[in-house]
Order: sequence, then structure tokens, then C-alpha cells
Amino acid sequence: MTDRPSILVPIRVLEGESVPEGVPDLLANAHVVLLGYHVIPEQTAPGQAQMQFEERATDHLDEYEEIFEAAGATVERRLVFTHDGQKTIDRTITEHDCMAVLVPNATGVVEDVLVAVRGTVGTDRLVRVVAGVFGEMDASVTLYHVAENEETDEDAETLLDGLVERLGDRGIDTSTIETRVERDQDPLDAIVDASAAFDVVVMGETDPSLATFVFGMPATQVANRFLGPVLVVQREPAPNQREE
Repeated sequence: MTDRPSILVPIRVLEGESVPEGVPDLLANAHVVLLGYHVIPEQTAPGQAQMQFEERATDHLDEYEEIFEAAGATVERRLVFTHDGQKTIDRTITEHDCMAVLVPNATGVVEDVLVAVRGTVGTDRLVRVVAGVFGEMDASVTLYHVAENEETDEDAETLLDGLVERLGDRGIDTSTIETRVERDQDPLDAIVDASAAFDVVVMGETDPSLATFVFGMPATQVANRFLGPVLVVQREPAPNQREE
């Protein structure tokens, strides 16, 4: 596949976290940015931790890299000893221009994918991630939208039909795509309730009224209440972020 979306997979490499079952196959068509990180106490210098733990952490990353590559993914990797795990994740997203971040819960064979669509912002990346990750899988995709109060049925239909067309342009069989519109529900509760019938959830980091980082809200709530993996599609970085 020529257009492999870059997906960040953060793993706390020395705290017993590993690559959950099914995740390598899920990302077989992606470019995996494998971030092994270890959060150290404030009084510990990163260089000191690196001297003490680097060999063991590297052995784990070697193993995880081989697993992803064996499934078909391309992989680049980083090992970081840090005082702030979230800042390290955020910085890695920017530096590697990751299109999405995986909350890596285990999964079996992926048959049904729930794509939560908030609005028009960020749909370019949403389309690229869904087509890139799932385009060669025999999986059904449901585009799921919770309409705002002022949003008409026609508005919602236009939004989702446009996404179906764009996914088709990227090689997805549109007969495998369904659309669903809900009303009068809290978006987060609606997504979590709907997710029970699906193997994977794809969410957009598109609405600044929601806390947006991968291990903040709402991804944590979805991940905690949903057993499968959650892909959080990142917003396009601002020009000044690209230059940093």
C-alpha cells in the first residue's frame, strides 16, 4: 500500500505493557511509530535512567518491532526516558506528524469498525486513516454522527455521504459502509453505547470543546468503557508546530 497512515503506538515499555493481541494485524497496512517510554521520578536524570534501563527497554522494543513488521507494517521507533509521559506522547505526535494515536487494547479479527464523525474539521485525516488502515481488510465501516441541535437531517446526510464518497475514492468498497445519525444524546455517551457492537473505534481529535489528547478526555473514557482498540485521529498540526 502506497499511502500508509502514520500511527503512534505508545507503550510504557518497562511497566509490563506489551503489544496486545490483534493489534499488529490491525496495523498491518500502517506506518507504526513505536514509542517505548518510561516515566521516571523528578529527581532522576533521564541519562541516569537510560544507563540503568536502556538495554532491557531496547530488548522489548526489538521484540515489538519484529511483531509489527511480521504482520506487514513499516516501523520506526523511539525510546524515551521522561518525567512527563503525556508531553512525550504529544511531542512525538508532532515530530513524526502522526495521523492517529492508538489506545492499544486487544482485539480479534476486525469485522466491524465504528467511525465517530464529529464535524467537517479533520475529515481529510479521518478519511486517510480509515482507508489506509482498513482499506485492505474485509471489514464493515459504520460512519456514526451525533447531530447538533441546530443541525438538520439534510446537513448530517450531506456530511456522511461526502465521507462515503471520499472513502470510495480511496479504494474502500462503499457497499461495506453504513451511516448512522443519532440525536438528543451526549456525543460521548452515544459513542460509547454504540461501540459495544464493534471491534474498533475511530475517533477524531476535531472539537476543541472536548479535551482532545489521546489519554485525556474523551479517549480515555471510551477506552475504559470499550474493550477494543481506539484510534484517535489527530488534528492537522498548525504551521508553527511543523516548524518547531
